[in-house]
Parts: sequence; C-alpha cells; structure tokens
Amino acid sequence: MLTNPTIETLKSLKLHGMIEALEEQQQTPVAQALSFEERIALIVDRERLYRDNQRRTRLLRGARLKVAEACVEDINYKAARGLDKRQIASLATGEWIRRTQNVLITGATGSGKTWLGCALAQQTCRQGASVLYWRVPRLVEELRVAHGDGSYIKFLRTIAKASLIVLDDWGLTALSTQDRADLLEILDDRLDTHRQSAARGYLARVSGRADAGRCDPRPPRASQSSHRAEGPRGIDA
Repeated sequence: MLTNPTIETLKSLKLHGMIEALEEQQQTPVAQALSFEERIALIVDRERLYRDNQRRTRLLRGARLKVAEACVEDINYKAARGLDKRQIASLATGEWIRRTQNVLITGATGSGKTWLGCALAQQTCRQGASVLYWRVPRLVEELRVAHGDGSYIKFLRTIAKASLIVLDDWGLTALSTQDRADLLEILDDRLDTHRQSAARGYLARVSGRADAGRCDPRPPRASQSSHRAEGPRGIDA
C-alpha cells in the first residue's frame, strides 16, 4: 500500500491527528490485525482528540492568565483558607457560566485569590470555552486609550466574545466616572441574556487592599444573576 501520497494528502488537508494515528498503526503489529472499520475509528478518534487539544492550547494562550499553571486539582483546602470543596467542585463544572452567573473572590491580601481565579479560568479553557484575563487597572488604561484612538466599540466587542472574563485587582485603585461607566458597559454585556445566545460570565477577584472610602470594592450589579457562599475568606458565587 502506498501511504506516502495518502499522508501528503492528509497534510494538505491539515488532518495532523490522522497522520499521527496512521503512522502509529503502520508501526504497531496489533493494529494490523484490526478490521478496516476499527482502524478507521481509531484514526478518526485521534483527529478529534488532536483538535480538542489544539483548541485548548489556543484558548489557554489567548486567556493570558497571570498564573497559567494554576489548576483546580492543585487547590489547597487547608481549614484556615475557608474554602468549601463542594462549592469549588460545583464551580469547576462551569455550569455557572452556562447560566450567565458570576463569581466574586474575596479575601485578605496574599490569601491566593488570583491563583484561585486563574485555576477556575484554566478549567474553563479545558472545557472548551474562551477566557480573557485582565487586571482592572490595566483594563481601565486600555479603555482610555481605546476612547482616544476610536477603537472603543471594537474593543468592547472583543471582550464580549469571551465566554468568561477574569477581572483581577478589582478595587485596588479609585475609578473615575468614565471608568465606572466603561466597566458597567462590559458587565452589562455579560448580564444581558436577551441580547446574546451564548453563555457569558465574569469572575472578579476583589483586592484585599480595596478602600471602601475611595471605591466600591464589589463590581456593579454583582448581586444580579449570582448566588452567594460565605466563608472566612470566602468566595461569593
């Protein structure tokens, strides 16, 4: 059987998973004993797995998480942290995003809020949904630039496309009236289920240094489409 032309055709079609499976079958005696249908099924499954892995890699790269290696499997549940395993397991399913709900992570400085937020975001990418990570001070600066160069609407549309946005360091600095209006526009895109068919949500990590005299330490309309869980250093979900 002439496989080289077949492999070149698969390359031109960008079916790289099939190429890997075909080459492995050629080198595995056990595969030779399988029926044609069984071998085809294995090749097709490999292509699907290859594409799923490629998509997850692209999503993780595009998310630009601050702690890219954080994952829910490595969460530390020491009693002093006040984390509820059942709540984390529920959040890890991603059902809250599909229901257009939101998560607020609060706690003292250095308690691991950013790490936990990135772990939940990474889990979302692994489930095939898009994520964008932003530190709120940096996001505010980008929004100001977008106002100046005329790309504001395009920038909002880019953010709105993500299934989940992670807003880190919320409440770290005071916000101007325009800054608050811009952030409200972003959150309204997440909460307005009548204007969108896809699931959307946001995850806000509230800064431990938030000064309630200068700014509201909770995102606007945070109680809408949300449920809440209390803990010593709790997660509001």
